Amino acid sequence: MEVPSFLVVSLLLSCFVATTRGSYFSQLKDTLTVTATHNQAKGQVLKAGDDQITVTWGFNQTYPAGTDSDYKTVKVKLCYAPISQKDRKWRKTEDHLKKDRTCQHKIVARPYTASNNTFTYTIKKDIPTGVYFVRVYALDAQEVEVAYGQTTDAHKTTNLFEIQAITGRHKSLDIASVCFSAFSVVSLAGFFYMEKRKGKASQQK
Repeated sequence: MEVPSFLVVSLLLSCFVATTRGSYFSQLKDTLTVTATHNQAKGQVLKAGDDQITVTWGFNQTYPAGTDSDYKTVKVKLCYAPISQKDRKWRKTEDHLKKDRTCQHKIVARPYTASNNTFTYTIKKDIPTGVYFVRVYALDAQEVEVAYGQTTDAHKTTNLFEIQAITGRHKSLDIASVCFSAFSVVSLAGFFYMEKRKGKASQQK
């Protein structure tokens, strides 16, 4: 049986829409409320490996009931703020979520519930030094992002917090710096000693 060409085209278009729906951040609904608190004073730097962030999220009740009917799971992520993306192309923001490098650090993934959910996250030691905010994505049954909420405003300028890494990588750099400084001091002292000996030798002649 021959299938009409218009039917083939419509099927292809529907498949394309199904695969691309939710792939762009600009297409997502801003229907989740998200807050994040931590155990340090406002403006104080958090230490990776030690400090904690408590994240609370839920459905924004100002939207009509049923708006979240296709939300099945949520992913909570730690995201770079614009100040952390400066001169770091690998942290850049892209509208297409598969190309976006802003939210690389997953905090937790859970089944979706409309009521408020809370999770306390101990910052991992391998989190790079930077300024962050928290974003929560809602996914449908096909694991496609359909909605979001975040702790900051649309321009990502409010409610940001800074994390300072305390990983071994930084310790090794500190050790190398100390060793290099010590070598420089010893070399300089040796240079002056040799010059002093040469001066004395020339005077004796």
